[in-house]
Amino acid sequence: MREFIVEADGGSRGNPGPAGYGSVVIDAATGETLREVAEYIGVATNNVAEYKGLVAGLKAAHQLDPAASVHVRMDSKLVVEQMSGRWKIKHPDMKPLAAEAARVYPSSRVTYEWIPRAQNKHADRLANEAMDAGKRGERWSPSASTAEFDARAARAAMSAGVAARAGAASSGASATAGTGGMAGAAGAGGTSGTAGESADARAARNASAPPVGWAAPADLGAPATFVLLRHGETALTPEKRFSGSGGSDPSLSDIGRAQAERAAAAFAARGTIQAIVSSPLKRCQETARTVAARLGLDVHLDEGLRETDFGAWEGLTFGEVRERHPQELNAWLASPKAAPPGGESFATVSRRVSAARDRLTGAYAGRTVLLVTHVTPIKTLVRLALGAPPESLFRMELAAASVSAVAYYADGNASVRLLNDTSHLRL
Repeated sequence: MREFIVEADGGSRGNPGPAGYGSVVIDAATGETLREVAEYIGVATNNVAEYKGLVAGLKAAHQLDPAASVHVRMDSKLVVEQMSGRWKIKHPDMKPLAAEAARVYPSSRVTYEWIPRAQNKHADRLANEAMDAGKRGERWSPSASTAEFDARAARAAMSAGVAARAGAASSGASATAGTGGMAGAAGAGGTSGTAGESADARAARNASAPPVGWAAPADLGAPATFVLLRHGETALTPEKRFSGSGGSDPSLSDIGRAQAERAAAAFAARGTIQAIVSSPLKRCQETARTVAARLGLDVHLDEGLRETDFGAWEGLTFGEVRERHPQELNAWLASPKAAPPGGESFATVSRRVSAARDRLTGAYAGRTVLLVTHVTPIKTLVRLALGAPPESLFRMELAAASVSAVAYYADGNASVRLLNDTSHLRL
């Protein structure tokens, strides 16, 4: 069976912005370049461009030999991990592209490998040529491409570096052989050790090994960023009374309205908010609309962002609950599954907030969205992003009109960027 290597890449100048892809099909046996494809695709994200490059490369290989086996090499960890089945595909723009790629060849005849960006110069150059052509209002032409020439030059430079390192390693091995008896002689001959590698082979392998851990490059595109604004103060806030979704739904106080104005001014000065989503409760809607009026945006409501229903405890202070419902309070403090009488447990709220998070990250992928909500939903989003236990809800402080932020990436991971910032209230 014939074997091809497909190297693919894609890029976006703005993410999203003007984008293009490039792919090259290589004969695995000879290293010969068999086909180059590239295209400007208009405005798109990096990840979409990379997936389109993969699809184009697989289709080009299929045109050459539909019975071949294919080894795909890409510097996009996201695409490699998703197509290998190790990561879930959540983004709606990528699901159809991944499905299209999977249909070109049977999965049993396609393997995927992540490679460092430096080893994907050929496809990268093709993608950039396509974007350059698109900027000029032209189509990419293989006859005008210098991508293969540039890639060969880059490989030659890399090989020269490997050879130099291998020579140094070989010299060291020879010196050991001269003074170390049988073991040293075996090392100089390249047959010692469990792997039986020569110094050249070791140097080449180490030079091409992908970085791991903190050294590995992030290639996940722009995250969905949730800027989390707790609503402004109400009459119940200074008295620290339970104020959830099962009570009187209080409005903002004069202080709360002033806090919302200051938050709006801060967001306007920063200029990063692209959409606003709010809890349907009155105090959040008032806060959100104050910000929206300043930014010229609409406010969208999401039931998943409402506060916990505290049932019989609504409007009471902690001390009053301790006096009237001591057993229920102890159970509530001890377990996220325990609920106030007639109210919601933190476990129930967590499921509701998680569903809202997944829904909103899909709807606002790659964008910065302001979520105007309450103490428990904000703490829950932070807790889930950190992988912290439920009891951490009692160990976070969130002031009225405070700002927190969490970024959500395409691989499902999250990063807490800010917690309980109130600097805008001191302006």
